[in-house]
Amino acid sequence: MLHGMAEGELRAATAIARRAGVLEHRFFSVPELRELGDMRTPRRLAGMPRAYIPMKNAIYYSVAASFAEEVGATRLIGGHNLDDKGVYEDTSERFFASMQSALREGSERLRAGRLSIWRPLRRLDKAAVVTMAAELGVPLELTWSCHREGTKPCWRCSGCIQRKKAFREAGIADPLVKRPV
Repeated sequence: MLHGMAEGELRAATAIARRAGVLEHRFFSVPELRELGDMRTPRRLAGMPRAYIPMKNAIYYSVAASFAEEVGATRLIGGHNLDDKGVYEDTSERFFASMQSALREGSERLRAGRLSIWRPLRRLDKAAVVTMAAELGVPLELTWSCHREGTKPCWRCSGCIQRKKAFREAGIADPLVKRPV
């Protein structure tokens, strides 16, 4: 894993940021982060998906807050959806309220700017997110859900299975699925 992301995620994030005209797109390396599937003693985290990274959101939002302080931003925006809430404790309302408070407490500039964490998708399941993305013209062909390395989705990992389900429930053809000619 590079920068805490699989290569496919890096390619997708870069392409989407470029398409959206993002002015500065930073990557950071956290080489010691490991997914549950890569840990030597994962039994302590039984029941979690193989792609789970302990306390990932606390780490990522802390880094984002550092960038926000540097550039004077007052909002951190996350793409967590309703389906994440049932699996990951660090996507709960309580977690984000505490995280926002802690980030403000740690920085006079963030406190003065009333830094807030926005999660506009938190009440939408993955199918509703796909529907909204299609309606907004999001380049779905650039998105990536696979947890494995490669240039094509494996269609077997939990990310791919959830993606297939979301597109099916949304009634939208997934542009990453090759159709027979």
